[in-house]
Amino acid sequence: MTLRTMVALGATLITLSTSGSAQEKPGFKDTPMLPGGQWRVHDADRPAPVVVTPAKQPGGAPSDAVVLFDGRSLNAWTPQRKAWPITDGAMTVPSRASAGGENALVTKQSFGDVQLHLEFRSPNPPTKTSQDRGNSGIWFMQRYEVQILDGYRNPTYADGTVGAVYGFKPPLANAARAPGEWQSYDIVFERPRFAADGSLVRPAYVTAFLNGVLVQNHQAMLGTTAWRQVAKYTAHGDAAPIQLQDHDSPVSFRNIWVRPLPEAAIAQDLKENVK
Repeated sequence: MTLRTMVALGATLITLSTSGSAQEKPGFKDTPMLPGGQWRVHDADRPAPVVVTPAKQPGGAPSDAVVLFDGRSLNAWTPQRKAWPITDGAMTVPSRASAGGENALVTKQSFGDVQLHLEFRSPNPPTKTSQDRGNSGIWFMQRYEVQILDGYRNPTYADGTVGAVYGFKPPLANAARAPGEWQSYDIVFERPRFAADGSLVRPAYVTAFLNGVLVQNHQAMLGTTAWRQVAKYTAHGDAAPIQLQDHDSPVSFRNIWVRPLPEAAIAQDLKENVK
């Protein structure tokens, strides 16, 4: 191939590349408008989704996650009294006797709407029954609890077993593994919305999978979790810490991460006067 031929071929490739990049984006401009009047069906100008790289292993943290516990450090947390000990990549609730009282773990960072992944393990062998067996809980915004309990062949009240919105909604199924086995939660929590006067505009919602089984399906929550009372709402800010409960049971945890969710994740049923 002569030098002149090589130069000509290069010019042709550049022309083709430039022509390709100048082509219109895939999509249409003559389709009907979707509800809301902003985009057409298959609209060529509609922004593409943000790229998020998933983890290589199932349950791992994706690229946009906030890692709360990676098996090595409690830097993302503040204990109420005493640091929870870490052994073999897992942290465990210490006894209240050793901690000097109730000793919940609270995130240093505050969150609103989130996707959460968490893995937990009930103590084995179990030594107690009902609510005293493998009891802990995930408190979103330090107010709204999804229950952690050893639910394997452990009778208790339905709205207090593992997978429940504590004190209100039993899980759709009991998907508990045996004591000593690692279990996983994947939860979407949508914070409540309040009007300027403090009145409730939209309740909190929770969708939860326990060990891959749906146990709460976009379930509205009644308010701040309470024991032996009906929960109710009190207005609060748009973000608050996540809390892991100490119920004086040596429950272990590993692989905890959250993804703060954009407003678009729940915008389909938000009212115009939502804060």
